[in-house]
Amino acid sequence: MRPADVSAARAKISVTQLGHRYGNKVVALKDVDLNVRSGEFVCLLGPSGCGKSTLLYALAGHVRPTGGTVSIDGQSIGGPGPDRLLMFQEAALFPWLTVRGNITFALAARGVPRAERKERADQYIRRVQLQGFEDTLPHQLSGGMKMRASLARALAVDPTVLLMDEPFGSLDAQTRIHMQEMLQSIWMRTHKTVVFVTHDVHEALMLGSRVVLMAPRPGRIVRDLEVHLPMPRHPDDAALTEMVRHIQGLLREVERDSVPEPEFPHASSTEAPSAVLPVSGMPRPAR
Repeated sequence: MRPADVSAARAKISVTQLGHRYGNKVVALKDVDLNVRSGEFVCLLGPSGCGKSTLLYALAGHVRPTGGTVSIDGQSIGGPGPDRLLMFQEAALFPWLTVRGNITFALAARGVPRAERKERADQYIRRVQLQGFEDTLPHQLSGGMKMRASLARALAVDPTVLLMDEPFGSLDAQTRIHMQEMLQSIWMRTHKTVVFVTHDVHEALMLGSRVVLMAPRPGRIVRDLEVHLPMPRHPDDAALTEMVRHIQGLLREVERDSVPEPEFPHASSTEAPSAVLPVSGMPRPAR
Protein backbone atom coordinates (compact mmCIF):
# COMPACT_ATOMS: atom_id res chain seq x y z
CA MET A 1 0.00 0.00 0.00
CA ARG A 2 1.09 3.55 -0.66
CA PRO A 3 -0.48 6.96 0.02
CA ALA A 4 -3.10 7.93 -2.56
CA ASP A 5 -2.42 11.05 -4.60
CA VAL A 6 -5.47 12.23 -6.54
CA SER A 7 -5.64 15.83 -7.73
CA ALA A 8 -8.95 17.68 -7.74
CA ALA A 9 -8.57 18.20 -11.49
CA ARG A 10 -8.69 14.40 -12.05
CA ALA A 11 -11.44 13.72 -9.52
CA LYS A 12 -15.00 12.54 -10.07
CA ILE A 13 -15.83 13.52 -6.49
CA SER A 14 -14.06 16.41 -4.80
CA VAL A 15 -14.40 17.29 -1.11
CA THR A 16 -12.58 20.44 0.03
CA GLN A 17 -12.11 21.66 3.62
CA LEU A 18 -15.37 20.01 4.61
CA GLY A 19 -16.64 20.70 8.10
CA HIS A 20 -19.85 19.89 9.90
CA ARG A 21 -21.17 20.70 13.37
CA TYR A 22 -24.14 19.36 15.28
CA GLY A 23 -25.38 22.32 17.31
CA ASN A 24 -22.82 24.73 18.71
CA LYS A 25 -20.41 22.29 20.35
CA VAL A 26 -20.04 18.98 18.53
CA VAL A 27 -17.62 18.99 15.58
CA ALA A 28 -18.50 15.97 13.43
CA LEU A 29 -16.05 16.75 10.60
CA LYS A 30 -13.17 19.20 10.37
CA ASP A 31 -11.09 20.21 7.33
CA VAL A 32 -11.79 17.03 5.34
CA ASP A 33 -10.22 16.88 1.87
CA LEU A 34 -10.95 13.90 -0.37
CA ASN A 35 -10.75 13.36 -4.13
CA VAL A 36 -12.18 10.22 -5.75
CA ARG A 37 -11.45 9.21 -9.34
CA SER A 38 -14.11 7.83 -11.65
CA GLY A 39 -14.33 4.05 -11.28
CA GLU A 40 -12.63 3.87 -7.88
CA PHE A 41 -13.94 1.83 -4.97
CA VAL A 42 -13.11 3.92 -1.90
CA CYS A 43 -13.71 2.53 1.59
CA LEU A 44 -14.10 4.97 4.50
CA LEU A 45 -12.81 3.09 7.55
CA GLY A 46 -12.71 4.13 11.16
CA PRO A 47 -14.15 3.73 14.66
CA SER A 48 -17.61 4.87 15.71
CA GLY A 49 -17.85 8.63 15.94
CA CYS A 50 -15.22 9.41 13.30
CA GLY A 51 -17.72 11.06 10.93
CA LYS A 52 -17.56 8.54 8.10
CA SER A 53 -21.36 8.30 7.76
CA THR A 54 -21.70 12.08 8.05
CA LEU A 55 -19.23 12.42 5.18
CA LEU A 56 -21.18 9.85 3.14
CA TYR A 57 -24.47 11.68 3.71
CA ALA A 58 -22.82 14.94 2.68
CA LEU A 59 -21.85 13.25 -0.60
CA ALA A 60 -25.44 12.07 -0.98
CA GLY A 61 -26.73 15.59 -0.39
CA HIS A 62 -28.71 14.61 2.73
CA VAL A 63 -26.42 16.51 5.11
CA ARG A 64 -25.67 20.13 4.35
CA PRO A 65 -22.15 20.76 5.70
CA THR A 66 -21.50 23.85 7.79
CA GLY A 67 -18.24 24.50 5.97
CA GLY A 68 -16.35 23.55 2.82
CA THR A 69 -17.56 22.20 -0.51
CA VAL A 70 -18.60 18.90 -2.10
CA SER A 71 -18.76 18.54 -5.88
CA ILE A 72 -19.26 15.84 -8.52
CA ASP A 73 -17.85 16.46 -11.98
CA GLY A 74 -17.11 20.02 -10.91
CA GLN A 75 -20.74 20.74 -9.95
CA SER A 76 -21.50 21.66 -6.35
CA ILE A 77 -23.88 19.32 -4.50
CA GLY A 78 -26.90 21.18 -3.16
CA GLY A 79 -29.04 18.18 -2.24
CA PRO A 80 -29.94 14.64 -3.34
CA GLY A 81 -29.87 13.90 -7.05
CA PRO A 82 -30.38 11.04 -9.52
CA ASP A 83 -26.62 10.85 -10.16
CA ARG A 84 -26.16 9.38 -6.64
CA LEU A 85 -27.79 6.52 -4.81
CA LEU A 86 -27.44 5.73 -1.13
CA MET A 87 -27.71 2.20 0.30
CA PHE A 88 -28.12 1.56 4.02
CA GLN A 89 -27.51 -1.34 6.38
CA GLU A 90 -31.21 -2.18 6.06
CA ALA A 91 -32.47 -3.32 2.66
CA ALA A 92 -35.36 -0.78 2.77
CA LEU A 93 -37.54 -2.69 0.32
CA PHE A 94 -41.21 -1.81 0.01
CA PRO A 95 -42.85 -4.79 1.79
CA TRP A 96 -45.94 -4.89 -0.45
CA LEU A 97 -43.93 -5.06 -3.68
CA THR A 98 -42.18 -8.15 -5.03
CA VAL A 99 -38.45 -8.25 -5.76
CA ARG A 100 -39.14 -7.34 -9.38
CA GLY A 101 -41.76 -4.79 -8.32
CA ASN A 102 -39.29 -2.96 -6.07
CA ILE A 103 -36.86 -2.65 -8.96
CA THR A 104 -39.39 -1.67 -11.63
CA PHE A 105 -40.86 0.97 -9.30
CA ALA A 106 -37.42 2.52 -8.88
CA LEU A 107 -36.93 2.46 -12.65
CA ALA A 108 -40.30 4.14 -13.18
CA ALA A 109 -39.31 6.87 -10.71
CA ARG A 110 -36.20 7.48 -12.82
CA GLY A 111 -38.28 7.81 -15.98
CA VAL A 112 -37.33 4.50 -17.60
CA PRO A 113 -39.93 3.57 -20.25
CA ARG A 114 -42.40 0.88 -19.18
CA ALA A 115 -41.32 -1.45 -22.01
CA GLU A 116 -37.75 -1.57 -20.67
CA ARG A 117 -38.43 -1.96 -16.95
CA LYS A 118 -39.10 -5.71 -16.65
CA GLU A 119 -36.19 -6.68 -18.89
CA ARG A 120 -33.80 -4.41 -17.00
CA ALA A 121 -35.07 -5.59 -13.62
CA ASP A 122 -34.63 -9.24 -14.59
CA GLN A 123 -31.12 -8.53 -15.89
CA TYR A 124 -30.02 -7.28 -12.47
CA ILE A 125 -31.96 -9.96 -10.61
CA ARG A 126 -29.83 -12.49 -12.50
CA ARG A 127 -26.69 -10.50 -11.77
CA VAL A 128 -27.26 -10.83 -8.01
CA GLN A 129 -28.31 -14.49 -8.38
CA LEU A 130 -31.96 -14.06 -7.35
CA GLN A 131 -33.50 -15.66 -10.43
CA GLY A 132 -36.53 -17.67 -9.38
CA PHE A 133 -37.43 -15.10 -6.69
CA GLU A 134 -38.67 -12.35 -9.00
CA ASP A 135 -42.25 -12.56 -7.67
CA THR A 136 -41.31 -13.08 -4.02
CA LEU A 137 -42.25 -10.56 -1.32
CA PRO A 138 -39.51 -9.22 1.00
CA HIS A 139 -40.83 -10.97 4.13
CA GLN A 140 -40.28 -14.30 2.35
CA LEU A 141 -36.56 -13.58 1.81
CA SER A 142 -33.56 -14.12 4.07
CA GLY A 143 -31.49 -11.12 5.18
CA GLY A 144 -28.86 -11.78 2.55
CA MET A 145 -31.46 -12.17 -0.20
CA LYS A 146 -33.09 -8.88 0.80
CA MET A 147 -29.73 -7.14 0.54
CA ARG A 148 -29.15 -8.71 -2.88
CA ALA A 149 -32.53 -7.37 -4.01
CA SER A 150 -31.59 -3.93 -2.69
CA LEU A 151 -28.26 -4.10 -4.54
CA ALA A 152 -30.04 -5.13 -7.76
CA ARG A 153 -32.34 -2.13 -7.41
CA ALA A 154 -29.39 0.20 -6.83
CA LEU A 155 -27.51 -1.08 -9.87
CA ALA A 156 -30.57 -1.14 -12.13
CA VAL A 157 -31.16 2.61 -11.85
CA ASP A 158 -27.51 3.10 -12.91
CA PRO A 159 -26.38 6.01 -10.71
CA THR A 160 -23.08 7.70 -11.50
CA VAL A 161 -21.97 7.21 -7.89
CA LEU A 162 -23.03 4.44 -5.50
CA LEU A 163 -22.82 5.36 -1.79
CA MET A 164 -23.01 2.46 0.68
CA ASP A 165 -23.33 2.83 4.46
CA GLU A 166 -22.27 -0.48 6.05
CA PRO A 167 -24.73 -2.40 3.85
CA PHE A 168 -23.57 -5.82 5.06
CA GLY A 169 -23.20 -4.94 8.74
CA SER A 170 -26.32 -6.77 9.91
CA LEU A 171 -25.58 -10.01 8.05
CA ASP A 172 -24.02 -13.15 9.51
CA ALA A 173 -20.33 -13.72 8.79
CA GLN A 174 -20.75 -16.25 5.97
CA THR A 175 -23.46 -14.25 4.19
CA ARG A 176 -21.36 -11.09 4.55
CA ILE A 177 -18.41 -12.75 2.81
CA HIS A 178 -20.71 -13.95 0.02
CA MET A 179 -22.09 -10.43 -0.45
CA GLN A 180 -18.57 -8.97 -0.50
CA GLU A 181 -17.51 -11.43 -3.19
CA MET A 182 -20.65 -10.68 -5.22
CA LEU A 183 -20.15 -6.91 -4.97
CA GLN A 184 -16.48 -7.32 -5.88
CA SER A 185 -17.43 -9.32 -8.98
CA ILE A 186 -20.03 -6.74 -10.05
CA TRP A 187 -17.59 -3.86 -9.53
CA MET A 188 -14.96 -5.63 -11.63
CA ARG A 189 -17.46 -5.73 -14.52
CA THR A 190 -18.94 -2.25 -14.14
CA HIS A 191 -16.21 -0.13 -12.48
CA LYS A 192 -18.92 1.96 -10.90
CA THR A 193 -17.63 4.77 -8.66
CA VAL A 194 -18.31 3.55 -5.11
CA VAL A 195 -17.82 5.13 -1.68
CA PHE A 196 -18.35 2.47 0.99
CA VAL A 197 -18.49 3.03 4.76
CA THR A 198 -17.31 0.26 7.06
CA HIS A 199 -15.69 -0.29 10.44
CA ASP A 200 -14.46 -3.75 9.33
CA VAL A 201 -10.79 -3.70 8.26
CA HIS A 202 -11.03 -7.01 6.42
CA GLU A 203 -14.09 -5.85 4.47
CA ALA A 204 -12.37 -2.60 3.46
CA LEU A 205 -9.38 -4.49 2.08
CA MET A 206 -11.51 -7.14 0.36
CA LEU A 207 -13.38 -4.47 -1.60
CA GLY A 208 -11.45 -1.24 -1.80
CA SER A 209 -9.09 0.10 -4.42
CA ARG A 210 -8.43 2.75 -1.75
CA VAL A 211 -8.87 2.74 2.02
CA VAL A 212 -9.35 6.08 3.77
CA LEU A 213 -8.72 5.93 7.53
CA MET A 214 -10.67 8.39 9.67
CA ALA A 215 -10.20 9.44 13.29
CA PRO A 216 -12.75 10.84 15.74
CA ARG A 217 -13.00 14.00 17.85
CA PRO A 218 -13.13 15.78 15.46
CA GLY A 219 -13.84 13.54 12.44
CA ARG A 220 -10.92 13.79 10.04
CA ILE A 221 -8.90 11.81 7.51
CA VAL A 222 -5.56 10.56 8.85
CA ARG A 223 -4.48 8.14 6.08
CA ASP A 224 -5.47 7.67 2.44
CA LEU A 225 -3.97 4.47 1.05
CA GLU A 226 -4.14 2.76 -2.34
CA VAL A 227 -4.61 -1.02 -2.15
CA HIS A 228 -2.45 -2.80 -4.70
CA LEU A 229 -3.90 -6.30 -4.51
CA PRO A 230 -5.18 -8.02 -7.65
CA MET A 231 -8.88 -8.68 -8.09
CA PRO A 232 -10.68 -10.91 -7.40
CA ARG A 233 -9.53 -11.10 -3.79
CA HIS A 234 -10.04 -14.09 -1.55
CA PRO A 235 -10.81 -13.60 2.16
CA ASP A 236 -8.02 -16.01 3.18
CA ASP A 237 -5.32 -14.51 0.93
CA ALA A 238 -2.02 -14.18 2.82
CA ALA A 239 -1.20 -10.73 1.42
CA LEU A 240 -4.65 -9.45 2.37
CA THR A 241 -4.27 -10.87 5.88
CA GLU A 242 -0.93 -9.09 6.26
CA MET A 243 -2.49 -5.80 5.13
CA VAL A 244 -5.29 -6.28 7.67
CA ARG A 245 -2.70 -6.50 10.46
CA HIS A 246 -0.98 -3.36 9.15
CA ILE A 247 -4.22 -1.34 9.03
CA GLN A 248 -5.26 -2.60 12.47
CA GLY A 249 -1.95 -1.26 13.79
CA LEU A 250 -2.61 2.12 12.19
CA LEU A 251 -6.08 2.23 13.74
CA ARG A 252 -4.62 1.51 17.18
CA GLU A 253 -2.29 4.47 16.68
CA VAL A 254 -5.26 6.62 15.69
CA GLU A 255 -7.16 5.62 18.83
CA ARG A 256 -4.14 6.38 21.05
CA ASP A 257 -3.71 9.81 19.46
CA SER A 258 -7.39 10.79 19.69
CA VAL A 259 -8.37 13.04 22.59
CA PRO A 260 -11.45 11.63 24.37
CA GLU A 261 -14.52 13.86 24.06
CA PRO A 262 -18.26 13.14 24.08
CA GLU A 263 -19.18 11.31 20.90
CA PHE A 264 -21.25 13.23 18.39
CA PRO A 265 -24.57 11.82 17.21
CA HIS A 266 -24.44 9.38 14.31
CA ALA A 267 -25.63 11.10 11.15
CA SER A 268 -28.41 8.58 10.68
CA SER A 269 -29.94 9.50 14.04
CA THR A 270 -30.43 13.14 13.08
CA GLU A 271 -30.22 13.72 9.37
CA ALA A 272 -30.28 10.39 7.57
CA PRO A 273 -32.69 10.12 4.66
CA SER A 274 -35.74 7.95 5.05
CA ALA A 275 -35.65 6.19 1.68
CA VAL A 276 -32.97 4.26 -0.14
CA LEU A 277 -33.64 6.01 -3.44
CA PRO A 278 -32.79 9.72 -3.24
CA VAL A 279 -35.03 10.76 -6.13
CA SER A 280 -36.55 14.20 -5.68
CA GLY A 281 -40.34 13.99 -5.61
CA MET A 282 -40.48 10.20 -5.96
CA PRO A 283 -44.02 9.09 -5.09
CA ARG A 284 -44.76 6.39 -2.57
CA PRO A 285 -45.92 3.22 -4.36
CA ALA A 286 -49.53 2.15 -3.86
CA ARG A 287 -50.13 -0.87 -1.68
